[in-house]
Formats: sequence, structure tokens, C-alpha cells
Amino acid sequence: MFYGAKPYLFEKAKLLRKNTTEAEKRLWSKLNKKQLLGYRFKSQHPIDHYIVDFYCHQLKLVVEVDGGIHKSKDQQEYDINRSGDLEEFGLKIIRFQNEEILSSLNDVLDKLILQCKKLESKQEQKSPSGDLGVK
Repeated sequence: MFYGAKPYLFEKAKLLRKNTTEAEKRLWSKLNKKQLLGYRFKSQHPIDHYIVDFYCHQLKLVVEVDGGIHKSKDQQEYDINRSGDLEEFGLKIIRFQNEEILSSLNDVLDKLILQCKKLESKQEQKSPSGDLGVK
């Protein structure tokens, strides 16, 4: 679930949870307590040597919330490499802009629901019995 994350990242994740952006707060208010299709999401979750904004282990889904800094060329290159590293663990990454969450939260949630259902369907196809055993 943590893919070898080091202990210092857990401490850093705690600090990040205390200093979330408004967009992260709004999205988290809809993801926590299994509100989205009954799936458990974790906020500021360590994976390998990264901390992702939100993570659902059952679906191996990473949700990233990008602010203005993510528009710079250097940051975009970093994000591409980071996503590649995370995908090597079999994780799916979906990204949303802060503005998108703040102005159209319901659209963001619809996209997330669609992504969750896609991943759920893929898991059912892989499971010989069709039983996910994850909910």
C-alpha cells in the first residue's frame, strides 16, 4: 500500500494534511468516510518516495490536485516522470486543476466516479470469480 515509503515521508504527509489547499479541502470533503461509491481514500498518502494527494488502495487510484505551479515546464516534466514512476506500481493517476475543483466540483466527482467504475470493471475482469472482495 505504501510501496516502500520511508518513515520521514509519513511525517511530511502529516504536515501536508494540516496545510491543504482550498481545492484539496473541498475534494476531500467528498472523498473521506467512503462517500465516493463506498471506496476508502487516504489524504496525503506516501507511496515510494512521493506523497500523493489522495489514494484509493482498493482501486490503485491516485488523485492529484494541481495548482498554478504545475503549469511551469519544469513542473510538468517532473509530473510526467512522477506519474511514470507511480504507474510502474500498477497505479492509475487522474489529475484535476484547483480551478476545476473550485468551480465545478460536481463535474470532477462525475469524472472520478467514471474512473472508479472503469477500474472496478477491470478488476472484475481479472478476478476469476468476479468477486472483488474490496468493499
